[in-house]
Amino acid sequence: MSYNAILTYAWDLAEHGTNAAVASFADMGLDTVSMAGSYHAGKFLRPQGKTGKVYFPEDGTVYFRHNDARYGAIKPIANTLLQQSDILGELCANDAMHTNVWLVLLHNTALGMRHPDSVVRNAFGDPYYYNLCPSAPAARAYAIGLAVDVTESYPVAGISVEAPGFTPYAHGYHHEMSFVRQNPWFENYMGLCFCDHCIAAAAKTGLDATALKHRVATQISEFLESDIDIPDDMGRAFWQADLQGDAELSAYLDFRSAQVTSLIAEIRDRVRKDANVAVIPSVARPTAGAWYEGTDLRAISKRTGIIEACFYEPNAGRIAADLFGLKRRVAPGTTIRAILRPSFPDIENKAEFLAAVDSLVAGGVTDLAFYNWGHLRRRNVDWIGEALARVRP
Repeated sequence: MSYNAILTYAWDLAEHGTNAAVASFADMGLDTVSMAGSYHAGKFLRPQGKTGKVYFPEDGTVYFRHNDARYGAIKPIANTLLQQSDILGELCANDAMHTNVWLVLLHNTALGMRHPDSVVRNAFGDPYYYNLCPSAPAARAYAIGLAVDVTESYPVAGISVEAPGFTPYAHGYHHEMSFVRQNPWFENYMGLCFCDHCIAAAAKTGLDATALKHRVATQISEFLESDIDIPDDMGRAFWQADLQGDAELSAYLDFRSAQVTSLIAEIRDRVRKDANVAVIPSVARPTAGAWYEGTDLRAISKRTGIIEACFYEPNAGRIAADLFGLKRRVAPGTTIRAILRPSFPDIENKAEFLAAVDSLVAGGVTDLAFYNWGHLRRRNVDWIGEALARVRP
């Protein structure tokens, strides 16, 4: 099955009318609608909005009718749009296109606030409420429940799972405040999780994560108490040197990857076999950096067979380079899908966008997705049809 998809949100489909939107997508040559089935908060500018131009999604909610019996202690929060209509159900009832569901799994502040015992915690024990920890049994059950629930309740062609792992410290948060110049060394250490679940799971593999936690906390404290600012290039070199010289740190990062890989493997095993499971490895650039979040591209692609990578770059050359790196890291036979943003802040002119599509096709990638219908001006949406004509003329 080909996958030429538009990523979109339930609120945009509801405002424009699901069937009218699907008809316009089909006219562009698209064959799949990928709707966010679970999503976080934001402040979104909507150039084509009919009832308003700025939208604030309800934080951490789901956009499908879920079944509580498929979950453990952590259960989804239903979005209030479901009180008016079931947009995912409407999409599935329209046979003009395939329906895919894009699930944000563990990046969920609303659920983190409700379940602080299942969130990532740094070396000081501080909770990162925006990230349910992939080592926490309740968080794992929630992620698996989402994937199973939506594929059992709706006849969707597949799911694309995002945020299955450890969100980087520098991901960003509303009104984030810091008067200390940060750097990759600091951010990578601050992003390590040492919650009770991680420490216990690591111990089963023979790792003393408690000792590592104390050592990391000491290093961070020494930096914060110093008068040193570390430039980014030095910070990257410091981190790489620590990885090379610190066997316990390196082993702990491998442990994190194993936690995420096992979660993805269980999702693939539990989801009905005729539904595709794709993994969106990271929105960080380049895709090769996904390893820090626990995304082992080779191991995960062996489990699912599909990697749906975000090629969020400003030009065709960088996209071609990212694809070169990605192809070297996935398992043989993996289907690579590419998500592109045909607009600011990535590719701002049509010629460069079409060149980027050409570079992907030349690299063997013909499954393309475009982010995001509600965020784009009409002129940028129009570029998509021209791009698809180059993929399958």
